[in-house]
Amino acid sequence: MGLRDLGPGLLTGVADDDPSNIATYSQVGARFGYQLIWTLWVFYPLVAVIQQVSAEMARATGKGLAANLRDHYPPWVGYSLVAILLVANVINIGADLMAMGGAARLLFGGLRLSYAAGFLVIIVTLEVLVRYERYARVLEVLSLALLAYVATAFSVHVDWRQALAGFVPTLMPGHHYATALVAIAGTTISPYLLFWQAGQEAEITQRDSTKAALIARPAQAPCELRRIRFDTYIGMALSQIVAFFIIVTAAATLGAHGIVRVDTASAAASALAPLAGPWTSAVFAAGLVATGLLAIPAMAAACAYALAGILRWPQGLGAPIHAAPRFYLVLVLVCTAGLGIVLLPFNSMRALYLSAALNGLVAVPLLACMMILARRRSVMGRFVITTGSLIVGWAATLVMAAAALVLVDSWIT
Repeated sequence: MGLRDLGPGLLTGVADDDPSNIATYSQVGARFGYQLIWTLWVFYPLVAVIQQVSAEMARATGKGLAANLRDHYPPWVGYSLVAILLVANVINIGADLMAMGGAARLLFGGLRLSYAAGFLVIIVTLEVLVRYERYARVLEVLSLALLAYVATAFSVHVDWRQALAGFVPTLMPGHHYATALVAIAGTTISPYLLFWQAGQEAEITQRDSTKAALIARPAQAPCELRRIRFDTYIGMALSQIVAFFIIVTAAATLGAHGIVRVDTASAAASALAPLAGPWTSAVFAAGLVATGLLAIPAMAAACAYALAGILRWPQGLGAPIHAAPRFYLVLVLVCTAGLGIVLLPFNSMRALYLSAALNGLVAVPLLACMMILARRRSVMGRFVITTGSLIVGWAATLVMAAAALVLVDSWIT
């Protein structure tokens, strides 16, 4: 296994650190310092395994996640999950565009809305008009922007002894601590990533005539399954490593100076200027723009894969526009609707909270349905998931269920 084997899993991992998630990690670091770093290694196997399961199911069956839901569950299950996913992703795209516009305004001045609209045009143009092979290379190059958060951590004074002590799990009483745990769970395990990676894996059989669903060509399985696991584990490890450096930076600067509330990722970048210097603030803001350019295409494509799969439409980023017009139409409409969120009098944190709540509603039944299918021989043939993956996958489902219960309790109280 080498760099050539990195693809859908790597892009999934870097897309997991979108501006909305960066805001969450910044808030966690500002309020709790290094105390919640332990959640990153605890959640890593959970998110890596469920992404692996979604990818293996798609590669084994040759179908995306939505198509498998459609074929094996009553229609209302797939329709309801996809509908909530669409709404959540539109709101999340809007929140990310707000953050990207705010970061660009911090760097260059001007109007946030103008930058948000400009970024949207760039994203849609590249995703729709550029050949997938070239576009995937663009995304992989953009993933290097995540190094910006490593650079910011090493440009400020970090108590590395305390940071390393944060890897030891600790629990604290209090509503804010519980909310932070829920937020980290929700940002780490995102439903759209499952649809995105599964759609990418299913599309491999369409783009490459030598590849087919593994249940049809089992001889391809050993190499393909090794590639999926390597790709997924590397991608999700990168995601968690970057999250670590974001928390460390926020803890060493914002938290150390008593700034415990961070409304947006761009606000975190702005607050860094007087504390850590303009260079650190600028690098943090530039990273925000780059991560948005990475994540929004994945969110929009996940919606297109989900709706096309459930409605039996031709699909795929590798397909020309005339071969999958409705797939690309959904992609454009979702992005445009996200820009509409920017125009509404929405507080960005309220938008993120609503998006997280909707993702929580989708995640639990979606994970449960996926884990059941992944263990059925009628679906996976001889490629049913291992007992270890089954246990970890259900553990992830239970974690998300607990997070959803805490979220509901916070609404009630």
